[in-house]
Amino acid sequence: MPLSKGIKLIAENRKAYHDFFIEERFECGVVLSGTEVKSLRAGKVNLKDSYCQVKDGEMFLIGVHISPFEQGNRYNLDPMRSRKLLMHKSEIIKLFSKTKLSGLTLVPTKCYFKDGRVKFEIGLARGKKDYDKRDTIAEKQAKRDIDRAMKNQIKGKYVQ
Repeated sequence: MPLSKGIKLIAENRKAYHDFFIEERFECGVVLSGTEVKSLRAGKVNLKDSYCQVKDGEMFLIGVHISPFEQGNRYNLDPMRSRKLLMHKSEIIKLFSKTKLSGLTLVPTKCYFKDGRVKFEIGLARGKKDYDKRDTIAEKQAKRDIDRAMKNQIKGKYVQ
């Protein structure tokens, strides 16, 4: 019986959105120990600089840091260990072929609880060049300026 209904976001990999164009997203489960789940409930996870890799027909999550649980003593595992992702074999084969043929990579974009179970959102990503990153930053700044101007105009104090 699940503990709670719905989705509760634990962590989001904003750096992945900055460094990559995310083309497709997939949801998958992950094999964890009990103390790791307790650390995730406390929000102690870092997705930065992490990626996914296919080995022997299984997908693994590499580089995710889940901090040790304070009361976990001897049951705590290595915080940087690779963790097995739970996906259907056909999805793994499809993703493996896309990464090998098209030069794409697999990055975790989100970690969340869904109906009491830990899920990861994996993105099939294409790397951005430096000029793409600058364009993205410029677009965000322009949108922010437009929103600010619209807000001021609505309040009646339009400033140029």
